[in-house]
Amino acid sequence: MVASERLARSDHHNDRLVHSSAPVTVLLQSVDTISVMPSPEAVAAAVARNTRRVRTARGWSLDQLATRSGVSKGMLVHLEQARTNPSLGTLVKVSETLGVSLAALVELHEAPVVRVVQPGEVVRLWHSDAGSFGDLLVGSDERDHMELWHWTLAAGDAHGAEAHATGTREMVHVVSGTLTIEVDGVPHPVPAGGAAMFHADRPHAYRNEGRGAVSLVMVVLQPDADLDEWTASVAEPLPSG
Repeated sequence: MVASERLARSDHHNDRLVHSSAPVTVLLQSVDTISVMPSPEAVAAAVARNTRRVRTARGWSLDQLATRSGVSKGMLVHLEQARTNPSLGTLVKVSETLGVSLAALVELHEAPVVRVVQPGEVVRLWHSDAGSFGDLLVGSDERDHMELWHWTLAAGDAHGAEAHATGTREMVHVVSGTLTIEVDGVPHPVPAGGAAMFHADRPHAYRNEGRGAVSLVMVVLQPDADLDEWTASVAEPLPSG
């Protein structure tokens, strides 16, 4: 599901998710407070700043990033100028090509030694008209690339993804409902309280075939060595002239 622009379209790439739509501002009710998630404008500004910083650090032009990622130069220009809220698929392409985690692209602030994510800092990167959603809680780029997600799938809803970078693994804990994980076309039901881990470098999908919502927590792990190898494979030297 990995994750996997975020959201009203389907991207044909190593998207962590497809059929995504743009981030939206929502309200989360906690025990004693109501928190507002970062606005789409704040997320777009963070993505613009972080993408430009990493791209220039690698010495790449916009044309080079466009060629290596498969994202059009026009989209990248809009992205780095914070003039668009890119889909999840686009963010995945850019982050994997640059060799950083998705969390690094949407990071609003510099990460301290101890990072506590307040409810109002959680970034919603995907939602569907059925009421499903995916929230990126926190991530890390230290050695291995890791992401922690909270997902809710409405009854009858599903999300599919193409293969991620070689070596990528996903771990899931189902909080409520029964989740069906499909890997290479084979379904694997996981009941509430259960967990699963699988190699996500192959086609996979998350499905809710029940009558109630499914709530789950997901960890995405992309080993640094494997990511470097995958990045190198899509970042061959460009022809001169």
